[in-house]
Amino acid sequence: MRPLWVVVLASFWIATICNVALWRALARLPDLTSGQAVTVSVALGLVIGLATAGLLSLLAWRWTLKPVIMLFCVSAAFGAYFMMAYGVVIDKAMMINTLQTDMRETRDLLNWRLLATVLVLAVLPCVLLWRQHIRLQNPTRQAVSNLAALLASCALLVVVLVLFFQSIASVMRNYPQVRYLINPLNSFYALGSVAARPFQRDESAILPLGEDATLGASYTAQTKPPLLLLVLGETGRSVNFGVNGYDRPTTPELSKENIASQRNAWSCGTSTAASVPCMFSHFGRANYESRPANYEGLMDVLQHAGLAVLWLDNQSGCKGVCDRVPHVDTSALKVPGLCDGGECFDEVMLQGLDARIAALPAERRAKGVVVVMHQMGSHGPAYFKRSPAAFKKFLPECTDNALQSCTQQGLVNAYDNSIVYTDHVLGSAIQWLKAQEPLASPALLYLADHGESLGENNLYLHGMPYSVAPDVQKHVPWITWLSPGFEQRSQITTACLQQQLEAPISHDNYFHSVLGLMNVQTRVYQPGLDIYAHCKPGTAAGRPASP
Repeated sequence: MRPLWVVVLASFWIATICNVALWRALARLPDLTSGQAVTVSVALGLVIGLATAGLLSLLAWRWTLKPVIMLFCVSAAFGAYFMMAYGVVIDKAMMINTLQTDMRETRDLLNWRLLATVLVLAVLPCVLLWRQHIRLQNPTRQAVSNLAALLASCALLVVVLVLFFQSIASVMRNYPQVRYLINPLNSFYALGSVAARPFQRDESAILPLGEDATLGASYTAQTKPPLLLLVLGETGRSVNFGVNGYDRPTTPELSKENIASQRNAWSCGTSTAASVPCMFSHFGRANYESRPANYEGLMDVLQHAGLAVLWLDNQSGCKGVCDRVPHVDTSALKVPGLCDGGECFDEVMLQGLDARIAALPAERRAKGVVVVMHQMGSHGPAYFKRSPAAFKKFLPECTDNALQSCTQQGLVNAYDNSIVYTDHVLGSAIQWLKAQEPLASPALLYLADHGESLGENNLYLHGMPYSVAPDVQKHVPWITWLSPGFEQRSQITTACLQQQLEAPISHDNYFHSVLGLMNVQTRVYQPGLDIYAHCKPGTAAGRPASP
């Protein structure tokens, strides 16, 4: 077989069978008739096939043709499975999330459906290709043949685009998520975008931020230093928290506490890799991606102010925001009852916390302490693994990581059980903080990094492009608990906070609100973005920024 026919057959396979997720999405678009859906599908199939053929023609050489086609098939197989199984799309943010996935998260995604998909879409054609003898020409003739194939592909591609431009442009304009389903070109484009980041800004340099930070008047002659526990939640849907009006009792322990639960809070991104660095930065969502350089973040500013800071991580890392402060990974601990099955439940972060704080510099502890607990939370798709047996309140629950095979109720039950356990972790953290009151003025702030889709509109998990992501992937819980001692020193009362629970806020407010809670003064602090500032007597703060 000549290389040209190998390229044509591989391109046909990739453009048709490997793009089932795209054809399914087009068939479900509400504004397209069945005839229009067929027309757009044929046009896009030709575009994908010709674009793939053009790329493969460039690499149709003795030592590159088979490996490159195999790479295309494997990438297409994995992309097809995840787009079909979970309704996700593949863009730069999803690629970053994929590259930062650890082994525990990878295990949760493995199942026989993934294996079957890869076998059919990748292994089978790769075996056939590997056994096929390819009739190669001398280098000069092969170069001419490759160039001719490339020019022909480009010419036909232009013809198809001209003939079907209106149909394709209309779909892409009205449904931008469709472009992220073009498989596997979406993965290669996303990977290229990630690789190009060092050329957009110097990723190796971290510029200082808030080096002018000082502690405010509340620290003068204090007898009890502040102790702020920042619980960074994972995959928290605001609408599934009982304290936010959910019709199931998922937060019985928090319901007994005097808290303020903001019901209109929105995330910076739809994945951990996007949200965590953004929420701990001073840029805000609108400016974070276009930032001219990398800067230090919230943890650095708190440390510059002289406070003792500590990051505890029970998940896949802090995404760079804790690199310059003391941090501990608790996910690999071996605590009986809390660390079975290769991972630890979030309560493990409370184990030995007193000793971890005591190990911080004494002169900093005397001023105040800020501890971050990064949860495993409700990380999917194996929601059933996120709650111990004692907290499985809603049954039966889905115990399959192939979520499309679960009933909707079983899936929601498994997710809600993870929220019940998060409620217990937060309740236990508050009890631990209350025990510190003789020596400190404690407070707690819980905020999730992003939400989750649980099968609504055939979408699962998270990571959709922000502009098209459903609200459940962006609407997050924001819960504040203040001890009487912290209320007295900060002059911020829970009763005041409870008067504006419906105010629109977002991750943009987090950086400035934490600085405000801790009374850290610096030029980068913006009172107008501090959601607690309006409760300070004599403060004329503006309305918190809307998402």
